Amino acid sequence: MSETALWWGDDTGGNRFFSKMNLNNGETSKVSGQNTNGANSSWEDTKRLGKPSTPTRKLQPPKPENAITIAVSSRVLFSMEREQQIYERQGMEEYLKYQLEHESEPFSPGPAFSFVKALEAVNSRLRELYPQSEELFDVVLVTNNHAYVGLRLINTINHHHLLIERFCMTGGNSPIGYLKAYHTNLYLSADSTKVREALEEGIAAATMFTPEKMKEVSDTQLRVAFDGDAVLFSDESERIFKAHGLDKFFEHEKAHENKPLDHGPLKGFLEALGKLQRKFFDKGLRMDCPIRTYLVTARSAASSGTRALKTLRSWGLEIDEALFLAGAPKGPMLEKIRPHLFFDDQMFHVEGAAELGTVACHVPYGIAQRLAKK
Repeated sequence: MSETALWWGDDTGGNRFFSKMNLNNGETSKVSGQNTNGANSSWEDTKRLGKPSTPTRKLQPPKPENAITIAVSSRVLFSMEREQQIYERQGMEEYLKYQLEHESEPFSPGPAFSFVKALEAVNSRLRELYPQSEELFDVVLVTNNHAYVGLRLINTINHHHLLIERFCMTGGNSPIGYLKAYHTNLYLSADSTKVREALEEGIAAATMFTPEKMKEVSDTQLRVAFDGDAVLFSDESERIFKAHGLDKFFEHEKAHENKPLDHGPLKGFLEALGKLQRKFFDKGLRMDCPIRTYLVTARSAASSGTRALKTLRSWGLEIDEALFLAGAPKGPMLEKIRPHLFFDDQMFHVEGAAELGTVACHVPYGIAQRLAKK
């Protein structure tokens, strides 16, 4: 079902136009116009067109307990490098002053922007199939910005036609404490410290990086790629490999191939995606599902892939595509997949993906982080 918002506007020449926006896909069109310098009243045109200047029916966000909640920081949803530099070099007061002076200037899209638009595309399909269901994605803008910056963020969201209604602006304090209250399924931030705090609280989280030149991604199908060990799975097998080498790792995986791995920090997010995928499968739309998931792992298929796939099966989870690379670089494969997000626990895989234009997210979890610190 298509929802529409209608409103009047004035251009710089004094011409009044009547606009229409489809709330499902954000498309806007100009319906008609007139010169407001004359004697005609816009009220007459409004009556003729039969619609007020407010949305005919505003789409309400789902209740947090029913939704799949994605919390994104303002610095990954939008490009705020200039503002961040001012904050770091000149302090909070100059930062707030700059934000107020540029309040009417919208931020440009950041690395999470295409991901959020893809979530909205999935929601649009779900609303068509299940008009009364609240099992939808709900995006929450979570930022430690001062509330003074809120108007610029709201202006930017309206400028880009994003359907984001929930904000959390903490005025310099950490927002992590609010994530559980929002029933957060995934938290994306540019701040690795906050991401670690979230993971320690049991919340799926990752540090997002911006490629120099982002590859174009699908605007109709959400694509998410996951590493296996220390992302979907625990770091149990990774510990064996780091401590004893590849041969012992293969022996361990063969001996334990029928024992499921413990869960990793992103397992719950894959579960949430699978839950929505099944709603499309139930309607006979498996091959036309707007969500697609990928396992992109350095594991070898024959030597250690069995345990990974059996673990997913034991959890009742499906993965659409599994790529066992046997230690080969992940970047070229991800360049072909073009996911909206790729999650990995090792920075050299994140950096390799970002170099080829993939929006990559670092999951600071497991043995690899402790070895990196050393």
